[in-house]
Amino acid sequence: MAITAEQVKDLRAETGAGVMDCRKALEKAGGDFNKAVELLREKGLAKAAERADREASEGVLELYTHGNGRVGVMVEVNSETDFVARSAAFRAFAHEVALQIAAAAPQYIHPDDIPAEVLENERAKARGRALEEGKAEAVVDRIVEGRLEKFKDEACLVRQLYIRDESLTIEKLLHQNIAAIGENIVIRRFVRWEVGESTAPRI
Repeated sequence: MAITAEQVKDLRAETGAGVMDCRKALEKAGGDFNKAVELLREKGLAKAAERADREASEGVLELYTHGNGRVGVMVEVNSETDFVARSAAFRAFAHEVALQIAAAAPQYIHPDDIPAEVLENERAKARGRALEEGKAEAVVDRIVEGRLEKFKDEACLVRQLYIRDESLTIEKLLHQNIAAIGENIVIRRFVRWEVGESTAPRI
């Protein structure tokens, strides 16, 4: 079937992929928009994996305040080159990451960043709760692991659902941007402050 310019434009708006990539994906998907989106996302994940080992030491510190100054965020997002760090697409991504942190209050970037003692504490809480609920001992371990995964989904930035599109996690959004921009991108660190907090923010 013939692919129209309007279909290509819509797919570009959805994925940020290039014109030729969008046209090829639509042709391969037989004009099916959702299938074309999935094909481009898979391609993006593959490209992101290829670039993951490249050093990213340029970038920006993105600052964002929310709620009339009640919440403040500073996040460092790195790229491979200063040229990309100055690009509108890269800065837009860094801004989206800051918005996500302000809205969803992650505690860590990756699951690997969670201290072992925190995981053990969450595991103990989940086990105690499962036993209090009268769950059979045979299924308690599975319930505990499920609740630990849910904790990671909520506490880790890359595993959170993107506030603008819950069909994406922040990790998938990151990979899409790596594929579209053409360089490795790393969310290095962040700090989030909220007026009235009693504990020091984590960096």
